Amino acid sequence: MYPTISDPLLHHLLPGNDFSLPHLLLLLSGILAICCWAWLLLAQKKTSPSLPPGPAGLPLVGNLPFLDPELHTYFAALARTYGPVLKLQLGKKLGVIVTSPATAREVLKDNDVIFANRDVPIAGRAASYGGSDIVWTPYGPEWRMLRKVCVLKMLSNHTLDSVYDLRRREVRKTVGYFRVRAGSPVNVGEQMFLTVLNVITSMLWGGTVQGEERESLGADFRQVVSDMTELLGKPNVSDFYPGLARFDFQGIEKRMKGLGKRFDGIFEKMIAQRLRMERDGQSECKDFLQFLLELKDEEDTPLTMTGLKALLMDMVVGGTDTSSNTVEFAMAEILNKPSVLSKIQNELETVVGKDNIAEESHIPKLSYLHAVMKESLRLHPALPLLVPYCPSATCTVGGYTVPKGSRVFINVWAIHRDPSIWSDPLEFNPERFLHDKGDYSGNDFNYFPFGSGRRICVGIAMAERMVLYSLATLLHSFDWKLPEGEKMDLREQFGIVLKKKMPLVAIPSPRFSDPRLYE
Repeated sequence: MYPTISDPLLHHLLPGNDFSLPHLLLLLSGILAICCWAWLLLAQKKTSPSLPPGPAGLPLVGNLPFLDPELHTYFAALARTYGPVLKLQLGKKLGVIVTSPATAREVLKDNDVIFANRDVPIAGRAASYGGSDIVWTPYGPEWRMLRKVCVLKMLSNHTLDSVYDLRRREVRKTVGYFRVRAGSPVNVGEQMFLTVLNVITSMLWGGTVQGEERESLGADFRQVVSDMTELLGKPNVSDFYPGLARFDFQGIEKRMKGLGKRFDGIFEKMIAQRLRMERDGQSECKDFLQFLLELKDEEDTPLTMTGLKALLMDMVVGGTDTSSNTVEFAMAEILNKPSVLSKIQNELETVVGKDNIAEESHIPKLSYLHAVMKESLRLHPALPLLVPYCPSATCTVGGYTVPKGSRVFINVWAIHRDPSIWSDPLEFNPERFLHDKGDYSGNDFNYFPFGSGRRICVGIAMAERMVLYSLATLLHSFDWKLPEGEKMDLREQFGIVLKKKMPLVAIPSPRFSDPRLYE
């Protein structure tokens, strides 16, 4: 028989008149357990990483009113104050900016799976058939299928080798254009855009657009692509206050849908024409469009007509502005530094020959030209903030908590100009890449202009070939100078794709004595 406790207080707290010792011990154990649990919660709260530091914002709107349109430079300036991981409250959305190689590695390598998704802006959904393309589709089986299609069928080295004649034909057309206008100012970026566009559309749907129709499409496309990339990089109130999205206060969604319809009409026309040719037994094309149509009809593929058109959109929008802007920035930096131009042309004369046409087969031997492209991409990466990431789970980066659903920016532009990494970081100096064999693999987080991890750019091989071949041809075929009285303007204009604030207008002068080399 256990002793009983007859305390008046316990009589009020517990049923019955008598309270046994085991019951008391059980009660005390429960109280102790609750206290321990509360203490652990408090300790965990104290020891769990805090959110990153950042500038104070205003109620409801946070830091939105203070955003500078040139986001890459604005974020870089904030990082100098708040460190390599910082936060901005963007309405209801938390933005996190990463600005160091170590923290970029944590996002893109150590936590690659968690950060494998995108924070899809409304403009992105409007431009890509609801986010059905390779850029915005969530990480998973469908995205892997789209990437496999692009990498193996469209952008593999084998495929790119097989369509060299397309690249050569379009580059030679551009050479002819510049030869006719020798001695007169030409818009270099505009002509390179048309060149890259014609190469890509030839790869996409081959001979289904010919002659004057192709030229008119090309001239129209550049402004449309430029407007789309500008809208994709523009802060949108609808993204930061989802409840207000239906009002589209800035008109971004409406404008993007209008631009998208222009592409969709062209895609519909190409697809209908190809299907009609198939019905009439006239289709012998083996281009990318034909492959996609055949893939869509296979029973075990998840590819839909919407997904097919979204891939076409990726190829046209993603491949044109990025490559042509890279050529334009590189040409501007080269013309701004005559010693670099002289070294490039000496190398070309040695490898290609003074009176000979540059071919892609010469490219592997042009080590200095490779260094020029790398240095240009260091200073002017095509996507200065890459494409925003969105963690699928809360994780830690740089010792700070990055909550699930945040919009995470990797400021590769700032990393490429970090004086603790690069000597004379603002100086255009290709020689730094002659000694340091930087590449585009994404494994070096001091230099990763095409991104890294699962979401690394799928078009690296295409971009490298197109940019190097174009630069080799333009610089071997012509001497270049600015119009009289003009000074080089290297200022940048932010967008999801970086571009020159002022277009590069330069005057070509033929270097070959034989006019047949310009045919």
